[in-house]
Amino acid sequence: MTAEDNTAPRPAQETEATAQEGAARLDPRLLELLVCPLTKATLEYDAERQELVSRQARLAYPIRDGIPIMLPDEARPLD
Repeated sequence: MTAEDNTAPRPAQETEATAQEGAARLDPRLLELLVCPLTKATLEYDAERQELVSRQARLAYPIRDGIPIMLPDEARPLD
């Protein structure tokens, strides 16, 4: 394997850590642009749960692998 060969698989630990780092960050500019698809209200970012929360719709949209899933069918109802 040469230094130019980037096709070698990474150790599982390294891949998992990299994925967690990417998921833990959400670009603030993206948050400014995103709104609830149902109410068009602004969203709150819950970093701990990796969700975007719409208080008006009482829904929490998941963020998976750093990508917000803005589908009402995928959202978690808030209590």
